[in-house]
Order: sequence, then structure tokens, then C-alpha cells
Amino acid sequence: MQGLSSKLLDDLRGAIRVRHYSRRTEESYVKWVYKYILYHHKRHPREMGEAEIAAFLTHLAVDGNMSASTQNQALCAIVFLYKQVLQKEIGEIDLIWAQKPKRLPVVLSRDEVRAVLSHLQGDYWLMAMLMYGAGLRLMECLRLRVKDIDFDYQQIIVRDGKGEKDRVVPLPNRAIDSLRKQIERAKKIHEKDLQQGHGTVYLPNALERKYPNAGREFKWQYIFPASRISQDPRSSHVRRHHLDESVLQKAIKKAVYKSGLNKRATCHSLRHSFATHLLEDGYDIRTVQELLGHANVETTMIYTHVMNRGGRGVKSPADSL
Repeated sequence: MQGLSSKLLDDLRGAIRVRHYSRRTEESYVKWVYKYILYHHKRHPREMGEAEIAAFLTHLAVDGNMSASTQNQALCAIVFLYKQVLQKEIGEIDLIWAQKPKRLPVVLSRDEVRAVLSHLQGDYWLMAMLMYGAGLRLMECLRLRVKDIDFDYQQIIVRDGKGEKDRVVPLPNRAIDSLRKQIERAKKIHEKDLQQGHGTVYLPNALERKYPNAGREFKWQYIFPASRISQDPRSSHVRRHHLDESVLQKAIKKAVYKSGLNKRATCHSLRHSFATHLLEDGYDIRTVQELLGHANVETTMIYTHVMNRGGRGVKSPADSL
């Protein structure tokens, strides 16, 4: 079974890469399919169907105490395997779904944002400013390339955001000078890499084959490059990637702690704050939806609940005593 399992997982990886899914998605799908096979004592998925899928997913919720989002992630991986790799349609799956918690996002006030930013310096400050000032997700910020910045129109083009969608977001005035300096630093790093025989960067989709020399052009380089050159886990090419997300996450966590905030704020809290503050400033919900890149306006509507201060905007009767 080991050889058969390895071939199946290789076929899964190939199907994922043909569709240009991210490396994170690939790792997640391979992990869940492997666990699915192990759970059913290494039976080949072709020999199984809806009942086995339901048993595994129910196990995750009941025995594994997994969240609804984790359970859904496993379902997506298994459905992808059957449809795209095994070419087998699956019917309705009867399973126990994990309870999806209804939580409001952690939003910082403007004073709290200022406090967090005051404890950040250099490129950490700049990245936090872009996440708050442009509503960028963590990985969208780290994956910014030089060509994505339009200083003349004062905007950022977010390429291949969640759901493989591009969108345009505002470039904050306060970030412009620092961003220009950061791009200059990235240029010096790139020039040094070229001198040492490196200097190529990962290109999305089939661009690397279509434009073989584009990876050496500065406009394609990451604005926030990693501190050292590493080996690409997919292609084995040795090159400089963008900064690892854990580095920024730790910096934000430390800044939140130094600010003395009692909220469990993270990088994503800056994006939540961007949306909430725009709505407080009178921007309509559809505009905010487009800036965030939400497919459904209902996802954006959650920020209107955050704005209803004091329990849905209700004045407590105790304040009239």
C-alpha cells in the first residue's frame, strides 16, 4: 500500500499544481487525504465512497473535536481527490457537522492601532501600516511585488487574493516614503543576488515558462524579501523568497503586548480594523466589500455588528438613574 499511497499522493500534487493552487493548499490537501487513507486502514480511496467519507469527517468532529472550518477543509481535500484525481463523482454525504462558532472579529480602536504601530519599527511598521491602511491579509502583504505598487495613482494592486481574485486598494499616504525606501533596499538586495549568480524569483502559474527571463527583472521581486536565499520546496530552485509570515506575526504579537492591550489582537485584527473604521467614516458596505475582496456582502456585514457599540447601540437604562 505504501507505494500505491505514494503514487496517489503524487497524482494529487500534480492535479493541484496544474490548477495553480498555492503551496499551502497543496500541503493541506495532501495531509487530509493521507489521514483519510490511514483512518480506513490504508484502503485505496477508489474502493471507498460516501459512507467512508462521512465516517472520517464525523470522526474529526466527534472524536477529534475539530472545528467546522477544519472539517470543511478536510472535506474539500477529499472531494478534490475523488473528482480531479480519481475522476469519480460522489453523492450526498451524511455526516455530523462540527458546530460553527459565531464570533465577532477582534477590532482595534484608532488609538489602539496607533499604540500598536508605535511599538513597531522599520519594515515591521510598514507591513502593519499596509495591513491596516489598505486592508491587506497577512500573506497578501508579504507577497507584494514591486510592480504591484502604483505611486502615481496611490494604489496597490493585490494579485491573486483569496479566491484567485485581483483587486485595487488604497496606498496610505503615511506609508509612501517608507515604502519607497523599502523598495530601494529590496533593489540593492536583488542586485547583490544577481552578482552572486542568483536573483531569480518565483513566478505565479505558467509565467516562468512563458517569460523565462522575467524572474530576474526587478519589477517581479518581492518588496519584503527574506533575509537569506533558500530552496524552493516544489521546484528545488535556489532563490530568495518573501519574508516568512511567522516573523511578522511575532513582531505584531510583541507590539500588542507592549501596548498593554487586553484584546487577542493579531495581524488580521488590523484588516478587521480597516473595514470597521471605513464604515465608521461613512463609506458604504459595497465599497468596503470590494476593498476587502469578499465574494459575498454578508461576510462584510459582520463589521456593522462590531460598530453597534454598547450592545447593538442600545443605551443601558442604568445610565438614566
